[in-house]
Amino acid sequence: MTWYSVQVRPEDAARDAVAVWLVKHTGHAVEERTDGTLVSYALDLPSAEALGRDLRAAHGEELHSSHLEVPVTDWTTAWRSGLGPRRVGPITIVPTWLEYAAGEDELVVRIDPEMAFGSGEHGSTRAALALVVRHLRPGDRMLDFGSGSGILSIAAARLGAGRAIGIEVDDDALPVSAANAERNNVSDRVTFFHGDAADLAPLLAPANLVVSNILRLVNIALLPEIHAALAPGGIAIFSGMEELEAEEFRGALVAGGFAVRSETTDNGWWAVAAEPK
Repeated sequence: MTWYSVQVRPEDAARDAVAVWLVKHTGHAVEERTDGTLVSYALDLPSAEALGRDLRAAHGEELHSSHLEVPVTDWTTAWRSGLGPRRVGPITIVPTWLEYAAGEDELVVRIDPEMAFGSGEHGSTRAALALVVRHLRPGDRMLDFGSGSGILSIAAARLGAGRAIGIEVDDDALPVSAANAERNNVSDRVTFFHGDAADLAPLLAPANLVVSNILRLVNIALLPEIHAALAPGGIAIFSGMEELEAEEFRGALVAGGFAVRSETTDNGWWAVAAEPK
């Protein structure tokens, strides 16, 4: 399969709106480069061209986009190279294809992410998990926005959550996350839904813990829904952001009615736990 990258460089004032539109329109994460360029992806040339037309229709004809063919790589197996067990607090993330002898103090989560995000190898996932370990209380109800492979929801169940509910815009990820929940014997407490977190959060609330491991711009857009979804005394965890984005997001948190409770970093990625003020 040949993929195409679609690149667009909107004006500063429109960048956040364009990035959020791309995520919702394509179901894929958006790369935000230091020069302000946003990069998304399409399955083929007609889809890339259609995405460019839709961008102009939604945000103005002056918004120019370009597309480039992405070299073909067999990611169904190539992504496994170099992956190994990862320890975060009491949780050890282990790829399903590896043998692993767990210690008595370890809670093992076996994950095969296939093409869904969430292998435990990415710093944003580990940073989010570190804060889940820190703030989750036994019996908590957790909402997991951008659940991908299901890694955070499954880990929460292993840590004692009463219910963990994942929401994912990529419908191809749902059978992956469901299979991972099954292999970790937590299917009775973990559920995954396909859809937009902004639409589903009010239906699944209240929650003691809400985790949003997506992107800074999407996290900001979801602040009102997350604030409303939290039960009294609830905590929200935000990840998917680089350390250099921390200051800007802290400001958005305060403006959105949150107070910071704790922060952590992992390999250049930053996550924060906050509570409603």
